[in-house]
Amino acid sequence: MNKSIMIVGVGGQGTLLASRILGAALLDCGYDVKVSEVHGMSQRGGSVVTYVRWGEKVASPIIEKGEADIILAFEQLEAARWLEYLKPDGKIIVNTQQMDPMPVVMGAAEYPEGVIDAIRAAGADVETLDALPMAVEAGTAKAVNVVLIGAMAKNMADVDKEVWLKALRESVPAKFLDLNLKAFEMGYSI
Repeated sequence: MNKSIMIVGVGGQGTLLASRILGAALLDCGYDVKVSEVHGMSQRGGSVVTYVRWGEKVASPIIEKGEADIILAFEQLEAARWLEYLKPDGKIIVNTQQMDPMPVVMGAAEYPEGVIDAIRAAGADVETLDALPMAVEAGTAKAVNVVLIGAMAKNMADVDKEVWLKALRESVPAKFLDLNLKAFEMGYSI
């Protein structure tokens, strides 16, 4: 049986690296893995989503509404935007960070209150974390994506922690490896 993960966020948050790490870990486990191209505006500030599907044989990376086993949301509004794709028994992992969309930046709208409460009220199994301070403690704010991968990894019992660490070593440039390993551990340990 195939499984699916959606990685959702805002351009510039590192969703592409996160999907590469996830894909590498799943391939190392011997799964057939399909990773979609990013949909949306990948330049800084636009909504982005990456689909990752794996199993014995996967025909397409596309995830339909109600099919995602896990949604890894790098930002609250993006979690709400893609919630309908989560399976009824799925899990959504949400970074509590708020990144103002363009209408908020331009003063035409306000960032909504209670986004995570609304997601919970919809019946979703929600895990929240504030990944930004953890990433900063690890060495850079840019490691938010790896903190979130760590948080997701601990929810995926079918993939051994050593496989995740190997995928990180293969996906991250050597000069940034130590801080990314630290960021992963911080997310994994919460």
